[in-house]
Amino acid sequence: MKKVIRRAISDAIKTGTAVLTDGHIAVIESIARLMVHQIRKNGTIIVFGNGGSAADSQHFVAELVGRFRKERKAIPAISLTTNTSILTSIANDYTYDVTFKRQLEALAGPHDVVVGISTSGTAKNVIAALAFARSKKIKTVLLTGKDGGAARRLGDIVFIAPSYETPRIQEIHILVIHILAALVEEAVS
Repeated sequence: MKKVIRRAISDAIKTGTAVLTDGHIAVIESIARLMVHQIRKNGTIIVFGNGGSAADSQHFVAELVGRFRKERKAIPAISLTTNTSILTSIANDYTYDVTFKRQLEALAGPHDVVVGISTSGTAKNVIAALAFARSKKIKTVLLTGKDGGAARRLGDIVFIAPSYETPRIQEIHILVIHILAALVEEAVS
């Protein structure tokens, strides 16, 4: 067990260190600037993903609506993964591939930022939602990993975690989410 533990920690550190490049830092900064800009225009941060990425979307929204590090006004944000009645009715009546797109049709406006999270960049419902947002000229952000998958071409700003291993990608996504929460919180307070 100790070997497995040490390897996981070592791999996480290596992946985290790989994010310390100017390119990755610039992408994170660009995402934060976009979010702040749109929030100042009364926009909402709309986040979604599947599985662990669904949990990450909820985590990010909780940091924005609640607080991250300091007392301040609530930041408008919503996760499209939290309403099981909506998710299951759309999946049942249409297809799971449009669960996020359909919600964006109802909720997203021109000043919002749509944030898709997909470790592979191949989730059909994330791709459909990002494509819809782009077609409506709504700003899009993608947090992904591996080679970015098909979703890569649909993000106005794309952060690709430098790994092909889902656990490492998810760890970096949480790090990026925490950084974004800190930057946005500081800028709009």
